[in-house]
Amino acid sequence: MPSSVVGFAELLGRCERTAVHLELRDSYAPTDRFEAWHRGERIDWENRESWWHPQWKQLQRTGLRRLQESVGDLYQQTSVFRVYVSDVIPGFLQTAGYATALLSTIANLRGTPDDVGDAVAVRMRRNAVLNNGMHRFAFVLEESVLRHRLCGAETMAAQLGHLLGVMDLQNVAVGIIPFSAQRNVWPMSTFTIFDDTRVHTDTLDAAATLMQPSQIELYARAFERQSKAAVRGASARSLIAAALAALD
Repeated sequence: MPSSVVGFAELLGRCERTAVHLELRDSYAPTDRFEAWHRGERIDWENRESWWHPQWKQLQRTGLRRLQESVGDLYQQTSVFRVYVSDVIPGFLQTAGYATALLSTIANLRGTPDDVGDAVAVRMRRNAVLNNGMHRFAFVLEESVLRHRLCGAETMAAQLGHLLGVMDLQNVAVGIIPFSAQRNVWPMSTFTIFDDTRVHTDTLDAAATLMQPSQIELYARAFERQSKAAVRGASARSLIAAALAALD
């Protein structure tokens, strides 16, 4: 008699969700990890840390464009973004010139294929979400972000000018933590909170997607405390103007 047992390959072909997320019950939709697997990317099972924090080497081994594309759906699905940055201008707020300089340094440092031009084009298209009033954004930047020179003076001036323009959008709030601010929490690694469903943060060698309620709550609390130290409106604009003047 023919066997009625379904083969593993057939079972796997029917899967639409990762076993991990079914087991943890924190998501019932295809994940970035599953989509990466579907593209042919594989995990080093001997490296347990990479199960949860995939290395940039894995995510970017075909270049930077795919990584930019991979979050497009997430951006469209998110209503409220909370972004804290301590290193560079947030991707949402970058000009093409600034993004080109930044992604070029990333590709060079990590030794990834050079598809920076394509990656920048994807980022600029992706950032159109900023002009959609259905999405709201709260940014908190350390003042040092305005001063780091990752590009030429002309490109940086254009970037800072763009930042001033974005502050006029009704669905965007930009706060800047001055060097002189009295604060109750230290500067920390950059992170983004998507609604109340996930947090993206990373280190030099790995990316982390955090989806446990306790993790999200911790980062939300950190964002709130960083936000309290930030200035907005005219005070924030004066800090940007000072950074522009320092380019001369």
